[in-house]
Amino acid sequence: MLTVVPGPASDDDQPTAGEASLIDQIVREGARRMLAEALRAEVDAYIAAFADERDEHGHRLVVRNGYHQPREVLTSAGAVEVTAPRVNDRRMDPETGARRRFASSILPAWARKTPKITEVLPLLYLHGLSSGDFVPALGQFLGSAKGLSGPVITKLTEQWKAEQRTFADRDLSGVDYVYLWADGIHVNIRLEEHKLCLLVMIGVRADGRKELVALADGYRESTESWADLLRDCRRRGMVAPALAVGDGALGFWGALREVFPVTREQRCWFHKIANVLAALPKSAHPGTKKALAEIWNAEDRRHALNAVTAFGAAYGAKFPKAVAKITDDVDELLAFYDYPAEHWIHLRTTNPIESTFATVRHRTKVTKGPGSRTAGLAMAFKLIESAQARWRAVNAPHLVALVRAGTRFERGLLIERDEDTAA
Repeated sequence: MLTVVPGPASDDDQPTAGEASLIDQIVREGARRMLAEALRAEVDAYIAAFADERDEHGHRLVVRNGYHQPREVLTSAGAVEVTAPRVNDRRMDPETGARRRFASSILPAWARKTPKITEVLPLLYLHGLSSGDFVPALGQFLGSAKGLSGPVITKLTEQWKAEQRTFADRDLSGVDYVYLWADGIHVNIRLEEHKLCLLVMIGVRADGRKELVALADGYRESTESWADLLRDCRRRGMVAPALAVGDGALGFWGALREVFPVTREQRCWFHKIANVLAALPKSAHPGTKKALAEIWNAEDRRHALNAVTAFGAAYGAKFPKAVAKITDDVDELLAFYDYPAEHWIHLRTTNPIESTFATVRHRTKVTKGPGSRTAGLAMAFKLIESAQARWRAVNAPHLVALVRAGTRFERGLLIERDEDTAA
């Protein structure tokens, strides 16, 4: 029996390894008692609801029938031993002719872990805990190692693969993606002689919410790999986005011009700045960063073009290759200025993809040994799905629908609606 009154104080009151502390024992015992009381109350309410139903001899059809065998359930309070009451329900279902059965809504017959524990296991795995580390890491913490084995996680990965395949085949005709970010992410999973390259597209719906559009594996971000993905999206009902944002080195642009030729292009400034700095000596980096900031952070397109001219005058003589990286793509670098000013911060870079895949890279660094393409895709899909719940809508989400309708913006401000485009 658990006692809540500590004994005489001593110098070695600290619990030894593997021994639960007094507070943990109190919490688990309290959880056990509360759960037992809740199960008894649930059974009593069920029996009382059918107290008037009796057989031809006047005996009740629904009565108590002792207890089930004790079982251990993992909860957020630790492992709790449960002895659930049984119900003898002799009523018959008039449609099927089968006997009715009592099913607890508190503790289902198959449950060995609470929903919270079931949710946290894949999250811990996805965020870096190896499947072989669950027992030593959580066994002592929860007071039991049941349900924490590697095969449990293996079954979860099979479920993730099925969910990823369902996602890849879903219908896109009912969703309108106005903005689209695209990037190719290389992750550290060894697949024969090549690393896995994930082709990722995240879109902004007409209501301003961000959403994962597509996730596939490709070969070195080639134009054909991107074209296959875009054609598949078009086949499933996707319409051309108003603007696509991506790295200038992608094969994505050739594929986009083939599949969705009306979509405008915006180069990612984060990647462009890195490319420009790579063509300059480190001593020139501080001044170059300030000069480039004058372009991408300008008040409007006119001021940005003036900053481009100033950048060329300052660095063109000594570093023509660095300046050409800006001047050759100036239209694609400044396309975001034709959209609402509230959206500029979202459209200048592919940050929604980069920030999300920081978690994917962390997980794949922990993965040891060769992996499969399907497992790599499933892992990335579940990580993005988990992160997607925390994505916030773009600023001024009501303006996204106006962009799709063909409304014209100058200097980031609403001017008028282009009736021809809207029609």
